[in-house]
Formats: sequence, C-alpha cells, structure tokens
Amino acid sequence: MNAQLQFRNLTLGYDRHPAVHHLSGEIKSGALIAVVGPNGAGKSTLFKGVVGALKPLSGEISRAGIDPHEIAYLPQAAEIDRTFPINVYDMVAMGLWRQAGIFGGIGKDAKKKIGGAIGAVGLTGFESRAIGTLSGGQLQRMLFARLLLQDARIVVLDEPFTAIDAKSTLDLLDIVRRWHGEQRTVLAALHDIDLVKANFPETLLLAREKVAWGATAEVLTPENLTRARHMCEAFDEEAAACAA
Repeated sequence: MNAQLQFRNLTLGYDRHPAVHHLSGEIKSGALIAVVGPNGAGKSTLFKGVVGALKPLSGEISRAGIDPHEIAYLPQAAEIDRTFPINVYDMVAMGLWRQAGIFGGIGKDAKKKIGGAIGAVGLTGFESRAIGTLSGGQLQRMLFARLLLQDARIVVLDEPFTAIDAKSTLDLLDIVRRWHGEQRTVLAALHDIDLVKANFPETLLLAREKVAWGATAEVLTPENLTRARHMCEAFDEEAAACAA
C-alpha cells in the first residue's frame, strides 16, 4: 500500500515559534489513524499543515499528488462561526463548491446528493434550521454531511466527537468506518483513549514531537501517555495539568 502522506523532518509553528518539531513518518493510503496527545501538543497545528493552511517552518509534507484544497477538513467546533446567517441545507451544499464553483447553480443531481448526505447523518427535516439553533451533536452531523459531499480521498477531523452526545458520536463513528471501508485515508485528533483503542487501528502520540507511532495497542501504553504529559508540561511550565 502506497504512502498517502509523508512527513520529512517536518517542523510547523506560528511566528517562527515551532509547535510541531522534526516529525518524520508516513501514513498509508486508506489508513485510519488517531492523533492523540495532551492539550497544546500540536495536533491542530499538524492538521493545519496537512490541509495547507500552515506552511512548514522546515521540512516538508508530501501528499502523493493530492492538492491540499482537495482534502476534506473538519476544524474544531470552536472555529465554526455559529452566528453566521446560513441554514443547514446551504451549509451542507457548500461541500459541492469545488464541483459547482462558488457561483454555480444547484441542479437536480446536486440536490439529490445534498438530500442524501443530510439523510445519512440523521438531519432530514432540519434543512431550513439556522445553524445557530443546532445542538453540538446536530452541528457535527451537519459538518459531516458537508464532508460526505466533498468525496475526498483524505479526510482530516480535528476533535470531531468533543462535547457531543453519545448517539451522535456512535452515528458519526459509523461514517468514519464507512470512509475507512472505502479506502479513504482518515486522520482524527482525539482525546478519548478508550474510543481510540476501540475504533482506530493506528495512533500517532504527539507532544510537540513524536512520542510513539504505530499500532494503537503498542502506542497507548501508560508509560507513553505519562511521557507525553511530562513532555507537555516541560513545554509549558504554567500548565497545571495536561490531560491526554
């Protein structure tokens, strides 16, 4: 199986201050991988690099010929402007913008795809609801529907299950498994260690640099998790606790 993503001595950061240091490794095409680490470990920074929103300070990212704009990306919920005046249908429809263009019309086939994606995440009947009225779980369902329409080979999910209800988590995990079954490459930043162990065969444990990377059972050992916390605290002396 070929590498879908390769990191070669990759360093990412902001204003010349590194947040991910000298990361090397590769993610195989069709992999289902969790990225785990304490708060401030660089998970979101790594994902911003993968999707092209952040340029490397040094080293490089190879995407096997895929343009960064073709990657389906779910940012953290805190980055979504819920006051923006848009309804569920139109927000989901934005998943087709690369095919239809920014000013392209929505034809019969596109409408069928949009309706199918909304139905797949359990939001049929919510099409006209303003996104600001949605619960946390409903918001994530809507954003997953938008990702479904993007039909991307690489899917990047930044804390997709944080602060949502258990049923939404289970339903959205089913979509993640579907993507994996379709041989898409899926990366997800997660905090719930038990959820990772039960659903993700491969894990990268990050604490601004690689702590461990490989089979989940071998990576998420008490020793490695403790080491990651200590590394996090060393980077931020003010941190009272760095929970994985």
